[in-house]
Formats: sequence, C-alpha cells, structure tokens
Amino acid sequence: MYKRLFLNIAAVALLLSSCQEDKNNENTVMNQEQDPADVEITTPEETSYTLETVVEGISIPWGMEFLPDGSMLITDKSGELIHFKDGEKTQIQGLPEIYVRGQGGLMDLELHPDYENNGWIYISYASPEGEGEGGHTAIMRAKLDGDQLVQQEVLYKATPNSTSGRHFGSRIDFDNQGYLFFTIGERGNRDVNPQDITRDGGKVYRLYDDGRVPEDNPFTDREDAVKAIWSYGHRNPQGMLVHPDTGEIWVHEHGPQGGDEINVVRKGANYGWPVISYGVNYDGTPFTELTEKEGMEQPLYYWVPSIAPSGMAFVTSDVYPDWKGDLLVGSLKFQYLERLEIEDRKVVKREKIAEGLGRLRNVRIGPDGYIYMGVEGKGIVKIVPEEQS
Repeated sequence: MYKRLFLNIAAVALLLSSCQEDKNNENTVMNQEQDPADVEITTPEETSYTLETVVEGISIPWGMEFLPDGSMLITDKSGELIHFKDGEKTQIQGLPEIYVRGQGGLMDLELHPDYENNGWIYISYASPEGEGEGGHTAIMRAKLDGDQLVQQEVLYKATPNSTSGRHFGSRIDFDNQGYLFFTIGERGNRDVNPQDITRDGGKVYRLYDDGRVPEDNPFTDREDAVKAIWSYGHRNPQGMLVHPDTGEIWVHEHGPQGGDEINVVRKGANYGWPVISYGVNYDGTPFTELTEKEGMEQPLYYWVPSIAPSGMAFVTSDVYPDWKGDLLVGSLKFQYLERLEIEDRKVVKREKIAEGLGRLRNVRIGPDGYIYMGVEGKGIVKIVPEEQS
C-alpha cells in the first residue's frame, strides 16, 4: 500500500519587534484544562530499536516519497531531487529555477493518490517567478521519465516575491477525497500576511489535483480574497498529514520563542497568528498579551519551550506495536524524534526517540511499515525494532 485511499480582514496592527528568525526554530480545539508543562518529555532508560542509515550524504532531506517499485524520491533543500534505487543515488534533471535562501529552496513532495495510474508527482519549492525580487512558495506537478522531470505544470505560485529567507512552509498532502492541501508560511511578515485573506502567506490551501480552485472553498464568494485559501492565521507550518482514522487535516507550525502548535485544520477557520500566541519574541519581550480570542482557534497542543517541529507522521503499522496510533514529530532544535501519545484529542505522554541523531527534518512511514527519518547532514535513517535488527 503506497498511498492512502484515493480518493481583511484588515492587516493586524501589533507591536513591532525584532522578529529575527532563529535558525533552530523554524493549533480543533485544545483541551482548555491541559497545560503542556504537565506533560513532561522523557528519555527511555533503554531503547528497543536500532538506527539504520538507508541513504547517506544528503544535506537537508526535506521531502521523501516511496515509489511503487520500492525506490525513493528525496528532495534536498539545496535544489536537488534524488532518486534512490538499488543502493544508488541519481540526480533528477529538469527542475524549475529554485530560489535557495534561508529556509527557502526545494521542499516537499507527494505522490498523487492514484500515482500508479497517472504518474503525477507534486513538489513545493521557492520560486523566483513573478513580481518582485526574491522568491515565494510554488506548487508544481510533473512526471518522471527516466532521470528527467517532464510535463511540468505550476499549479500555484504565491505572491508577491520577497527577499526574506524566512517562513516558506511548506508541506503537501492529499485528503481522502483527493483534494490537494499545502501550507505556506507568512514569510516573516507577521503583521500583514497571516490575518489578511487577500494575501498569500500564513495559510493552508486547498485545490483540485489539477490546480483548479474547488467551488466550496471558504472564500470563493469574496471578490478580493485568495480563493485557494482553506484556513488562515498560521505562522510557518512545516508538518501536515491526514489523520488515519478521522480523515482530518492536522498541521504543526513553528511558534516564535515558545508556542509551537499542533492544529486540526477546519474550513475557513482562523488560527490566530499573531493576534494570539503562547510564544514571545526571540528577545523575550511579548508581542501580544492574548492567548485566546473569540473567533480564533485554540491549538490541540502547544510546546513551551519550542522544539522547532518539522515533519509529522502517525504510526499506522504493526512493526511498532507499542507505538501504533502515536504521533511522531521531528525536532530541529533539540535533534530528536518526538513520540506523542494522544487520548481523546489530548497529549498524555511525550517521549524522545533517536536523541542526538541530528536535526530531524522529516518523518514518514514507509510502505514496509518502518519509520524513516530525514536527518540534516546525514540522509535517510530507518528505525528498526531490536528483535528485527
């Protein structure tokens, strides 16, 4: 099984502050009685797994996907698309021009739910096309012909371009009805983009698989709105998936200093950034006194301190029976994979896995049921239960 079943608001005026991006750092309603401080993260005294490096020598392995033949496609943020097959890496040619700066570059990729019949591959990247200097997040699709990308189609290009190197997002996924969802960060322009539905940035988007805007998107009746928007008020979502049981879209996003969030995304909902937040500026000063406000969603969970989350997966296989159903999130800042046990939409346990391995950029469950992690400076690493190693 290689895929799941196929299937302004005016700009908010806030206190300006030095919102310099921390390189380490990059939520549908939270249980109000839950304080994240009550859920301490633990490191097991003994581990029941070993780590096996599957693909070596990838600088920042942002996206990874498994093809039906068992081979793997991997994006390196530096601008390389790699096909790993039979122990060999081949660089795929034919990518569009990519704007590589700061957090921008070649980012996520996802196979169409019906890939075996149509061959479409979806890719997010920072593109310099369009108005203005710099770049902004784009979504394209293409097909693989040998070592070449062919039949390329740009489905969405955010505007305007910016020379900022911050907050491009970006993750891609398909829901169980076959709609294409993707995230775009607010590009560091927190006081304008995320709360303004006439502008790109700080949003989750929804399209048909060919790039058309669904007629039932929440803002299609607003003449001035960006019609592809599904939800808004996000900061920089770098994790997204479809819940295997409910079919909901879950995202996590970077907060500033503190306040990383897990959100369950709803149609037309406002997730509050930067009007409400559980974080503060990087110099420790507040930029808002509000953690909740009517009309704005609360997170399912938030991290204080920030872990700088990137990549996200539910354990769905029987390879790890004690972990089945748990949520996995990579930590860039603290360099571990976090396992979160969730009961009744409440985090009840947090545990560190592969502590000290490196900056965890992505995590996926492979078609073989194993956990695969994208680790900066290392490549793709697999978690093998001890009895199977």
